[in-house]
Amino acid sequence: GAALRWLFKMLSSYSKVGDPRPGQPYKGGNFYAFLPDNREGQKTAMLLKKAFEHGLTFQIKSCNGEERVTWGLIPHKTSWDGGKARSGYPDAQYLREVCTVL
Repeated sequence: GAALRWLFKMLSSYSKVGDPRPGQPYKGGNFYAFLPDNREGQKTAMLLKKAFEHGLTFQIKSCNGEERVTWGLIPHKTSWDGGKARSGYPDAQYLREVCTVL
């Protein structure tokens, strides 16, 4: 089926109050997410957009001595295949699960 593919471009910047180490520089990156292009997928996309606008999609984590942007607690499908174990499809429960989290 058709897919919605999103690209989040998270720029490098400095962490703020509430992050693990406020004032420290962190690395950004490109993050891709995939949803089916159907009614349920489009509804989920609107909820994910709201979550992103409220700063809930990403977090900053320390990794090997440097701060970097990573996915937050909301599960995203980062591949169109590979199944649930690889954050991909098929995963019949994904849309229901992510909507419950949102």
